Amino acid sequence: MHLETRPKAATCGKVVPTVLQAGDEDDPPDATTGPTAAKPVRPAPIPQSFPSLHVVRPSREKTARTTAQTRQFRNRFYPALPDKIWNDWRWQVQNRIRSLTQLEKMLNLSADERFALADSASRLPVGITPYYMSLISAGDSSQPLRRTVVPTVFEFVTGPGEADDPLGEEEQSPLPGLVHRYPDRVLLLVLDFCSTYCRYCTRSRVVGRGSIFPSRGRLEKAIDYIRSRPEIRDVLLSGGDPLTLGDDRLEWILSRLRQIPHVEVIRIGTKVPAVLPQRITPKLVRMLRKYHPLWMSLHFTHPDECTPEAFRACTALADAGIPLGSQTVLLKGINDSVAVMKSLVHRLMQMRVRPYYLYQCDPISGSAHFRTPVEAGLAILRGLRGFTSGYAVPTYVVDSPGGGGKIPVSPETVLGRDGEDLLLKNHHGNCFRYPDGAAD
Repeated sequence: MHLETRPKAATCGKVVPTVLQAGDEDDPPDATTGPTAAKPVRPAPIPQSFPSLHVVRPSREKTARTTAQTRQFRNRFYPALPDKIWNDWRWQVQNRIRSLTQLEKMLNLSADERFALADSASRLPVGITPYYMSLISAGDSSQPLRRTVVPTVFEFVTGPGEADDPLGEEEQSPLPGLVHRYPDRVLLLVLDFCSTYCRYCTRSRVVGRGSIFPSRGRLEKAIDYIRSRPEIRDVLLSGGDPLTLGDDRLEWILSRLRQIPHVEVIRIGTKVPAVLPQRITPKLVRMLRKYHPLWMSLHFTHPDECTPEAFRACTALADAGIPLGSQTVLLKGINDSVAVMKSLVHRLMQMRVRPYYLYQCDPISGSAHFRTPVEAGLAILRGLRGFTSGYAVPTYVVDSPGGGGKIPVSPETVLGRDGEDLLLKNHHGNCFRYPDGAAD
């Protein structure tokens, strides 16, 4: 029986609250080898940029493969570099921008940035792919993308309630690099290497320091742990970034997990499509599609990351049948407005990426300059829900300190009850009654 709401009343009345090879023990990621001859992913018809929020429509016209900003950056800093080399993911990793000397040639550094870069005891190493550096403003230190990857002095200030391991992962790790927090799923940290390091990284205590290596011995122990526990049905590969492993090494892990009957779903957490889209090669995609059901949690932070290169990378993954979801961290002055977040989620949907989680920034040491009040996240949800597609509205969560897991946070929509009526508030703040007596 279909139940309809009654017409809105003037008042709601009284409210009652309610892959490693044999013999390879400790080799670094495959990015140390030279450029490959893999053919680039065939692009879907896409715009050079996203000037509006309209749906991207197929076109027979040839579309640009990159943005004018990236072309200008290449012409200035890599003028003689062939496209084949620039588009090779191993070259991108080998030539990451990592030092004060390199950055001051490309950016007009602020005093806060220069001081942080000169301090060798930085909490987190610096690493930025040339591709991602091409998206960064050279003159504006407040540019959102620049703030996410270039350190400042604020990283050295530890505020109240902050900790190096705020989520208590170390206490929930039965083995090195394996976190077992929820009954039916585990987090397997494959390695601690990323092609580009986010300054607000939850695992800045270990990432980029060589403490979690993708050795066969360690990974086999973790896989044996998963095999010995039939309740584990879901394995999330993270790190570091699992997609910075070579194809063979990554396939070794996936194939071993797929041999375990009770592992139903494998997920990969990665920021590669945003910072190193060249990694999504036809060879990688062909390998990944062999291990379905395989899901990916991507990390997009700002609409400026939604470039033609990112679009092609996500298209290749989606065309291979891999469901894509974005886990976006809410960051002060970067994406903490309705306008920016709406632009981001709309562009993600154009790329067939479901806005999945909006994360409250974890209270890691030195993160106060990134964190917003929870109310800022709730305000964004209020500005999205009802004003855009339901699929475009992520779930806002706080990953509770101390290892309590993710807790959804949402604006109040259930106001209470009046007799048999449930009192609900919509996105305009108006009150509606739903006849809920049948639920008894």
